[in-house]
Amino acid sequence: MRAKLKSPLFIIFITIFFDLLGFGVIIPVLPSLFADPSSQFFMLGGGVSVQTGYILTGLLTGLFFLGQFFAAPILGELSDQHGRKKIIFISLAGTLVAQILMGTSIAIKSTVLLFATRLAHGFMTAIIPVAQATIADITPPAERAKNFGLIGAAFGLGFIVGPFLGGILSDHTLSPYFGASTPFWFASILAIINLVFVARFFKETHFTRTKRPIEWMRGIKNIVRAYNMPTLRPLFLTSFFYNAGFTFYTTFAGIFLFDHFGFTGKSIGLYFAYVGVWIAITQGFLIRRATSRWNERTILGKSILGTAIFAVLQTLTGAPWELFLITPFFSISNGFTMSNISGLLSRSAPKEAQGEIMGIASSMNAIASMIPPVLSGFVAAALSPSSPLIVAGLLCAIAWAIFVSTKTNLKTS
Repeated sequence: MRAKLKSPLFIIFITIFFDLLGFGVIIPVLPSLFADPSSQFFMLGGGVSVQTGYILTGLLTGLFFLGQFFAAPILGELSDQHGRKKIIFISLAGTLVAQILMGTSIAIKSTVLLFATRLAHGFMTAIIPVAQATIADITPPAERAKNFGLIGAAFGLGFIVGPFLGGILSDHTLSPYFGASTPFWFASILAIINLVFVARFFKETHFTRTKRPIEWMRGIKNIVRAYNMPTLRPLFLTSFFYNAGFTFYTTFAGIFLFDHFGFTGKSIGLYFAYVGVWIAITQGFLIRRATSRWNERTILGKSILGTAIFAVLQTLTGAPWELFLITPFFSISNGFTMSNISGLLSRSAPKEAQGEIMGIASSMNAIASMIPPVLSGFVAAALSPSSPLIVAGLLCAIAWAIFVSTKTNLKTS
């Protein structure tokens, strides 16, 4: 057991799981904060329309990814220079502070503090490229898609536990001590455990240090660099449109469930737990069987299209049982896509630049996740809370079209 605790893969899994859990706890809370004026946790003053709440929901989510956009390439490069462990530890310490401040902002109903803290939270949790680089440090190229699946499995489990806890711990009918800020206090405790865990057990995996100046605006430059990499450009674009679509979905799925089916925060949490179960099953088990039979290109050609189709189909459901019937297919498609895009990109990048390339990819993904929430708020306000899910399917379809129509020399064997 002790040997397992010292495994970098296991440590990364636990770290990403706690990180995504902290991200997920806010999902079932959002409708009560900005979309339900009858809620005692509603943060907007009297006379403010629900449509304004939709817009603020999008802006709040967009700020999180704005922080990730600027931080992801910086943290990736810093980990190339100073080692993975040090950067992960600093990031987790910042996450702890952000969780405490978010709970405080909700408790005192300070929208300004909540928005500022959500931006800082995004900055401090942008360690996915560091985690991916850690896996690349210790994994042969042919095995990376499988091990990147561990990040996806942690993502899935974070979606199981995070929204579930967010829904349960914010439900004041279960306990008078529960409220919209309670999930963040709990996430803060988990962040402390995560810090101790990394400090004690994580062993450094990167020893060939690079020496180059850190460019604090590298996130913006990375967009240009991604375009100027002919070999990797199609995959960057595929990932961009896919992540844009998925963010449209996650930003408004909770409010869609509240508006379409009358789901409460608790039932929204249970739904996202259901989504997460299927993503975790895919990333933890199905992906390993699939990659032993097919390469990444073959899998992505089917999984991206599947995500697009099943995202739109959810908006056509008329009863919760229909939604729960479609969701596994959506989640499985998403699970296959997330790990195989990362694995294919890593295998196509030079070994000495894994942190840098993953940082560029994270910049692309962050801006793909930053713009859609802002737009989705206006789309939902102008049309309906289900319209962002339709846009999500359309963007994933664009990602699929780019991927299958481009002939490249990306490594697939």
